[in-house]
Amino acid sequence: MINEPTNFIIRILLALIMKMRPECIPCLLNRVLFEAKLVNEDLNYLVVEEALKILSEDFREGVNSAKIATKVHKRVYELLENDDPYLALKRKSNGVALSLYPKAQSYVQKADDKFKAAALCSIVGNVLDFGIRSDFDDPKKLIGKFDGLLAQGLAHDDTKEIKEIARKAQDVLFFTDNCGEIVFDQLLLSELKKFNVHLTLIVKGAPILTDATMYDVKTLQLNKLVDDVATTNGFAVGVDFEKIDKDLQKKLKNADLIICKGMANWESFSDEGYKPIAYFLRTKCDPVANSMQLKKDINAVKLYY
Repeated sequence: MINEPTNFIIRILLALIMKMRPECIPCLLNRVLFEAKLVNEDLNYLVVEEALKILSEDFREGVNSAKIATKVHKRVYELLENDDPYLALKRKSNGVALSLYPKAQSYVQKADDKFKAAALCSIVGNVLDFGIRSDFDDPKKLIGKFDGLLAQGLAHDDTKEIKEIARKAQDVLFFTDNCGEIVFDQLLLSELKKFNVHLTLIVKGAPILTDATMYDVKTLQLNKLVDDVATTNGFAVGVDFEKIDKDLQKKLKNADLIICKGMANWESFSDEGYKPIAYFLRTKCDPVANSMQLKKDINAVKLYY
C-alpha cells in the first residue's frame, strides 16, 4: 500500500509532467476548426467528428497531450488533403518577423546582458502561434505588440544558470518551434555560439502547425549560425522520440545542454528524463503554465537539471 508521503511525491511529480487535461480538448478542437477554415470550411463538421472519434478512444487521465494532438492533426490533414495548411501563415510570420528583426537586433546590442536580451526576443516571437486563441490571429499583430511584450521582460528567468552550464558545455542542442519565432532565434543562436559550444539546430521533419522546417533553415540561412542541423524525422507535435534517428538519439543522450522553444516541446519532453534542459517559451495556456508551476501569459526561461 502506498503511504501518504509517497502519494504526495507522486502527485508533485505528475504535476511537473504535461499530461492532457480536460481543458485541452476545446483548445485542440479550435485548432482543428482553424485548419479547416484555412483550407476548406465546408469540412468543419467532418474534421471535428473525426477529431472527436480519436479523443473518445484515446483521451484519458495521464495521456501525453502532444501524442494525442499529433494523432488528431495527422487525421485532419488527411481529410483536408493538404500536408501544410498553415503554409501561407508561416511565410507571412517570417516576413513580419524579418521586418521587426532590426529592432530586436538593436535591443540585444544595447543590452548589458545580451544573452538574456536575445532570449527575451526569441520568446516574444513565440506568440506567433495561431488557432489556439482569438486575440492573435494574424502575424501583423506582432508589430503593434512587440514593444509591449519586450517591456514585460522575463517573469521567470534562469538565464544566469543556463550561462553557467553553457560556459562548461561542449554539445548543445536547440529545438526550434514556430516560423517567425525562428527569425528571432538567430539572436539567441549567435549568443550561444559565443560560449564556443558545438551547436545543433533541430527543426521539424515534416510540416505541422506553424512549426519551422528545413525550408526555413535554408531560406534564413540559419545553418551558417550553427555547427549542425537535424530534424525530428517526421510528423509530430513537439518530438516523437520513437521516430528520431539514431544520430539524434545519441546527441540527446550525450548533450551537455538541451534548449527547447515553445509549449509543444515542453509537452513532449516533460515525459522524458533528459537533463539539463531549458525551456524558452510564452505560457499561453493554463495546463502548460500549471504543469511548469508558472503563471499564464508570461515570458519564461526555465531550467531543469
